[in-house]
Amino acid sequence: MENLKNVAPIEDFNWDAYENGEAVSNVSHEDLEKAYDNTLNKINDREVVDGTVIAMNKREVVVNIGYKSDGIIPMSEFRYNPDLKVGDTVEVFIENQEDKKGQLVLSHRKARATRSWDRVNAALENEEVIKGYIKCRTKGGMIVDVFGIEAFLPGSQIDVKPIRDYDVFVGKTMEFKVVKINQEFKNVVVSHKALIEAELEQQKKEIISKLEKGQVLEGTVKNITSYGVFIDLGGVDGLIHITDLSWGRVSDPHEVVELDQKLNVVILDFDDEKKRIALGLKQLTPHPWDALDPNLKVGDHVKGKVVVMADYGAFIEIAPGVEGLIHVSEMSWSQHLRSAQDFMKVGDEVEAVVLTLDREERKMSLGIKQLKPDPWETIEEKYPVGSKHTAKVRNFTNFGVFVEIEEGVDGLIHISDLSWTKKVKHPSEFTQIGADIEVQVLEIDKENRRLSLGHKQLEENPWDVFETVFTVGSVHEGTIIEMLDKGAVVALPYGVEGFATPKHLVKEDGTQAQLDEKLPFKVIEFNKDAKRIILSHSRIFEDAAKAEERAEKKAAKKANSKKEETPLIQNQAASTTLGDIDALAALKEQMEAEKK
Repeated sequence: MENLKNVAPIEDFNWDAYENGEAVSNVSHEDLEKAYDNTLNKINDREVVDGTVIAMNKREVVVNIGYKSDGIIPMSEFRYNPDLKVGDTVEVFIENQEDKKGQLVLSHRKARATRSWDRVNAALENEEVIKGYIKCRTKGGMIVDVFGIEAFLPGSQIDVKPIRDYDVFVGKTMEFKVVKINQEFKNVVVSHKALIEAELEQQKKEIISKLEKGQVLEGTVKNITSYGVFIDLGGVDGLIHITDLSWGRVSDPHEVVELDQKLNVVILDFDDEKKRIALGLKQLTPHPWDALDPNLKVGDHVKGKVVVMADYGAFIEIAPGVEGLIHVSEMSWSQHLRSAQDFMKVGDEVEAVVLTLDREERKMSLGIKQLKPDPWETIEEKYPVGSKHTAKVRNFTNFGVFVEIEEGVDGLIHISDLSWTKKVKHPSEFTQIGADIEVQVLEIDKENRRLSLGHKQLEENPWDVFETVFTVGSVHEGTIIEMLDKGAVVALPYGVEGFATPKHLVKEDGTQAQLDEKLPFKVIEFNKDAKRIILSHSRIFEDAAKAEERAEKKAAKKANSKKEETPLIQNQAASTTLGDIDALAALKEQMEAEKK
């Protein structure tokens, strides 16, 4: 105690620092602060520096930049980098060295944005692989956060395979390559497909180098189109044409395969550069023709389903992959040109007869008309010459009417056999297509499967009666019904027609007879075989005038014979001369009639 009493107090001892627990030193407080500050990094507001992640949780990341305090950054700013861990170096933007609470304020997003444009350009120039966060979908692709910049990822650049659901990529972090930058508009286009194409190209070369025709490979259905199926063979694509999917007919490839299905395929062909590869699926199964009943032969009856229709016939599938053609000519005994659609349609179940069978060529022709008896086998019994029937008008020609008595039994009515009295210029004047007409069998041509028919033969020939009515020289009322260059057609009683030339149409007053005019006509010619009646109106008053003239001459002759006393020989000569004149006139008329 005595020793302590003799110790003098230190005059400049800092009792306040001692009471506060601070170390007591001869070094000044300012020097200590200066020494401490020298151990810290020199930082300025609004600059970008590198920091180290020292702690992190689901919401925040603690970053040390070598400053007297650490900064806290929201985890949302690092969602583009799901692999972030403690110890990683990250770039941060110093917003404020001290806020109101004395806290260092940092931003990783702003740091990335500050350096992003330079880094994006550098990535394009160096073909660098960068990471990006897919934020959302947009028209034609996706929006990707790259270094804080919103870059565009086209849908075609997401993967080498077609993408069916874009939404599964939203929220994912993936690697990309910058493929295009628009400096003017600050637009960036990135691609994920470009990263895997190089690797796939190498795989493709290896696969293609080993390809051989007939080789069986496993592939995955990549795409389905209306004309075939694209198969991914592990980096190289091949096409199965729709005809090579199944031995049977396939209308839609979806009936056989589905997307992402794995299946074995056989290589059918490829080009010299092996860029186009033709694949087959049906070739891995036996051909259905090889399994066809060996006892099947021509004449047998088969049942099948109509799978394809054409104008010329129908294809019938009697077993999967085994088809036969029913030509339209084998659908009916009728010889009328018709379309196969008139008899059946796709999906119909039909029974047919095997007409031809070629197992080597794998072809078969069928018929359905053979299920019914051929009507021409018993044609003479069913339709003998002279028999009468009702037929249906099928077609017209200039020379007649084609009719069908029953299916497969056709006949022709010649235009001259339509009517006894009416002169038919075209069959359409007499009947119409689809109408029924009564016929009589005139002749049978079994070899050409054709009947010669008549319609007028159902009635008696009226010309036998006309011969007694329209005698040469007889006069009848007639109406001009048609005017022609060579004359006029005149309608006579009993429905018969006659003809008069222009010189025989001159009336007594010298005018020409007109259409629809009713006049008396004299028959100057009647030909039953040709069914021709030649008429004359002029001849009526001409003959009357000549008769009157002859009568006057005869009366004058008698008067002269009484008054004049001429030698008998002279009278006889005069009489003979007059007689010769009459005879010559009659002869001239006869010659003119025959000439006409």
